[in-house]
Amino acid sequence: MASLSLWERYASYLLPLLIVFVDYAAVVAAELLSYQLRRHWLPIADPHFYIPDIYIFGVVPFIFLGFLYAMGARSRNMPFWVMVQKIFWACVYAVLIIILLMYFAQVSEVVSRIFVGVTGILAVLFLWSGRYLYRKCVRSLHLFRVPVLFIGAGLTAERVLRSFEYDAGFDYHIVGFLDDHPVSDKIAAMYPILGRFDDAERVIRTTGVRDVIITAPGMEQEAQVRLINRIQPLVTRVIVAPNLIGIAMGRLTAISLVSEKIILLETHNNLRSVFNRGLKRTFDLVCGVLGLVAVFPIMAVIAVMIYLDDPGHVLFAHRRVGQNGRMFPCYKFRSMVKDAEARLEHYLAENPEARAEWERDFKLKDDPRITRIGHFLRRTSLDELPQIINVIRGEMSLVGPRPIVEKEIEKYGDLIADYYLVPPGITGLWQVSGRSDTTYDERVQMDSWYVRNWSIWLDFVYLIKTVQVVFKREGAY
Repeated sequence: MASLSLWERYASYLLPLLIVFVDYAAVVAAELLSYQLRRHWLPIADPHFYIPDIYIFGVVPFIFLGFLYAMGARSRNMPFWVMVQKIFWACVYAVLIIILLMYFAQVSEVVSRIFVGVTGILAVLFLWSGRYLYRKCVRSLHLFRVPVLFIGAGLTAERVLRSFEYDAGFDYHIVGFLDDHPVSDKIAAMYPILGRFDDAERVIRTTGVRDVIITAPGMEQEAQVRLINRIQPLVTRVIVAPNLIGIAMGRLTAISLVSEKIILLETHNNLRSVFNRGLKRTFDLVCGVLGLVAVFPIMAVIAVMIYLDDPGHVLFAHRRVGQNGRMFPCYKFRSMVKDAEARLEHYLAENPEARAEWERDFKLKDDPRITRIGHFLRRTSLDELPQIINVIRGEMSLVGPRPIVEKEIEKYGDLIADYYLVPPGITGLWQVSGRSDTTYDERVQMDSWYVRNWSIWLDFVYLIKTVQVVFKREGAY
């Protein structure tokens, strides 16, 4: 078992300094662009507009950097979208504080409020872009990675590794695994198994790792506590994956009862709040109206193409189960022939394998009912654009569970109660996690997980991810 080189041990210490440099450059770039926009686009408001260098290169960026630090946005190795959220709120607070300081310091005549507002918006975009590019470079060049030892080489470890692989927010250098009984052939084939649980202290001292991730949820509680207490003095961080897979994680908070040495985990049902339900509806309504205005010309062109390909109605309304179990007409562009139901029955009668697929998933990979233009619409998800009308009417949401038909209710079992809590969505967790490639049971679990973990930020993230999935055309048919 080889120990880490001097560079591998200490290069990651440069990471915080480089992040500060990237953030500082992003904020200053946002200020300079905002300054130029203010001078050249709004010269009538103040033809002699000027910002002293002390504000551009000193006061303003250091206020932003302070809030990035306070919000934990500079922490290493966190999910990328968590980092994006922290950067957003850090910029919001920084802008508010700068505006307050302008009035208290009586410099509101010197520093334009328009300049501060535009700087805040640009800073969010530049910080997001800078962090993303920085993380991509670090991962692709294998620089400044944090050495980490995994204790546990089972299915939980596999899931953690998948997250690390696809999430740009993580840049770990995996030194190896410890496990008494490794059960993952994939891990054993890709990474060294350095020993058993009892070898943890020896391996940490030999390799020089600073982070340890315990992915052994089956380990007895007392044994796990003893293990953590033994290795904690030897490393910087110990991260534990508890045996709580499947619980709601939205706004999960750890509460420490120091006197009794007990940790409580507090989770929230955000959709029980009237304010949150109103916020979701407002978000849907505003984005739905703006979205309909933006895509209406595209919808008009699609309608003409559908009619020319197969004359008849261009819209199709299918009865779906909505919030609280109410049925509603779910609109789509017609992507099938006019005698679709008769053609389906004939096809299923002659193809037993297709019938089994239909009864299992309520859809077919090779559906004979789909028209030529229909294949294109489904592959690009453009057939779902008319559902924006359902969103404006309050029957659907931009993000939510899949809209299901009445026959599917029994397949949800007890989880149908989660489905009834919110309107079904145009997109959702199933859409960004494989879409049609996922199994039916997986889609049910995804719907339930979304409802139990809802936040307005989650909706925003899934909308962005949906755009990425649609452009990649992953799993649609």
